[in-house]
Amino acid sequence: MQNEDSRNTIIFLVSAAILFLAYNFFVLEPQSKRREAEAARAKAEAAAQGPALPQPGAPAVQVPAEVTRAAALATSPRVAIRTPSLSGSLSLRGARIDDLFLTQYRETVDKNSPPVELLRPEGTKFAWFADIGWTGANVPGLPTADTVWTLAQGSTLAPGQPVVLTTTNGQGLTFTRKIEVDDRFMFTITDTVANLGVTPITIAPFASVQRQGVPADLGKNQILHEGGVGALGEDHRLRLLGYRKWIKDSGDDTFASKGGWLGITDKYWLAAVVADNGEAIQGQFRHNRIRGLDVVDANFVGQARTVAPGRQVTETTRFFAGAKRVPMLRDYEAKLGIPRFDDAVDWGSMFFWITRPIFEVLQFIYNLVGNFGISILLLTVLVRLVFFPLANKQYESMTKMKKVQPQMEELRKKFKDDPARQQQELLALYQREKVNPLAGCLPILLQIPVFYGLYKTLTVTIEMRHAEFMGWIKDLSAPDPTNIWNLFGLIPWDPAAVPLIGSFIGSTATHHGFLALGILPLLYGFTMWLTTSMSPPAPDPMQQRIFQLMPIMFTFIMAPFAVGLLIYWTWSNVLTILQQYVIMRRFKVDNPIDRMIRKFTGKPAPEG
Repeated sequence: MQNEDSRNTIIFLVSAAILFLAYNFFVLEPQSKRREAEAARAKAEAAAQGPALPQPGAPAVQVPAEVTRAAALATSPRVAIRTPSLSGSLSLRGARIDDLFLTQYRETVDKNSPPVELLRPEGTKFAWFADIGWTGANVPGLPTADTVWTLAQGSTLAPGQPVVLTTTNGQGLTFTRKIEVDDRFMFTITDTVANLGVTPITIAPFASVQRQGVPADLGKNQILHEGGVGALGEDHRLRLLGYRKWIKDSGDDTFASKGGWLGITDKYWLAAVVADNGEAIQGQFRHNRIRGLDVVDANFVGQARTVAPGRQVTETTRFFAGAKRVPMLRDYEAKLGIPRFDDAVDWGSMFFWITRPIFEVLQFIYNLVGNFGISILLLTVLVRLVFFPLANKQYESMTKMKKVQPQMEELRKKFKDDPARQQQELLALYQREKVNPLAGCLPILLQIPVFYGLYKTLTVTIEMRHAEFMGWIKDLSAPDPTNIWNLFGLIPWDPAAVPLIGSFIGSTATHHGFLALGILPLLYGFTMWLTTSMSPPAPDPMQQRIFQLMPIMFTFIMAPFAVGLLIYWTWSNVLTILQQYVIMRRFKVDNPIDRMIRKFTGKPAPEG
């Protein structure tokens, strides 16, 4: 048996090494070469556009001194924004959309908590806003961030109630901007430039999403992407640039594209500018270090065009600012032709083939039952049904292993000085009893992608955020809020408020500490202990001790995970226990459930 264990260990290590090398050769290296080729092609395409119309760049970034939010809002006259999904204002100084709250989402599960703040005006801490306009070399009087526009039409920006802004440069150029918004999160900006002067001008449209300072808690979660995102290039390939890499590399690559979009994303929220489908653009993720701040900027510049005297040009740009709801993103993708817009949700570059179907199933069940917690329970049942034949073979083999355990122990004692003979006799026993010692591994391995896919789905999709289940569970995407150290809320005391204890169990808001054991982690640990107890014991005493400790270890490991994931895994364990119990009763093998029943009822153990 020791030789077999050693052989299995070697096979595992060799297989892992082969998989790593294959992934590096077939995935990582081609991706790196493709990025280099695309960067080179983008520069070549930019150079091939010729000198007749010099391509302007996006305007330079400026950062004013930091002020409060109220003070920043007061520096400019404003136009209110009121929709079923948004509230805020746009600044007439610079004609920027820079003040938005998401009225349908709260900061916490408390219904009285404030709405989620998305955009903040320039000058505030962690300012986040959109800048759209025109750029050109040697064209005096183009509107800048300091230009104060005139409100020519409308009073409040709302669905079906656009506003029109105008400004002139005093040198024959008139700029008109029409801003519309739908009942969700999409703005449409139509810019017109009329040349009433005597000389032609060459200008290009630009659009930018800028963040002045990156909060320290963003970009650190390894399972989700936060930072720059977009669909650019000939095939509108998804571009991802995490905050750390963005700041480190300064994002000096450009991407030539026909249409497309790019912006800045957090876990649940997105601010992105969308080019017109027919517009040839150069997309770029820039970084600047200004006044001690890391300023990140996702922008694109359209094709330069000449406006002759007496002529005008019009450009339409869209700006999305809101929650990354998958059905809504797909609706925009279909109706507005925005390529790969639902990829703003981080499905994962490797496991999208499992995360997307899991979300689709959860969404389908939710549409029927109206509760994502119940959807997870039903999804678990579906997964168990898919793996039922394989799992049945696994549990039958494990039950047979448990049944022949006394015979195995006799053979180990009988041939303890002859390992080769011991191995031969054990294999003969397996063949006689039709036992496969490795049968239990495959079903577990096959469920790992499902486990990861559900974990990823619960982490990145806003549909799970603040989704209630029942009782104390108000947010399926957050850890269990209960705590064993205050008897699950029966004692009016918050152990996280004690500095020494709080450093271990986490804060009141997050409960992410590894000692923050709630009700569901404890239920998970109990079900894991029961499934382990129903499995045949390991041959080596040290391995037996390790397996006995694993339920305790995993109880603490799983405690900080999302409640939705614990519901899946605990319910899956319960179904496993039921299936295994039925099989053990069929093979007349003693099991811990029957032992517990006998202990409480006082019934004697069955003979044989």
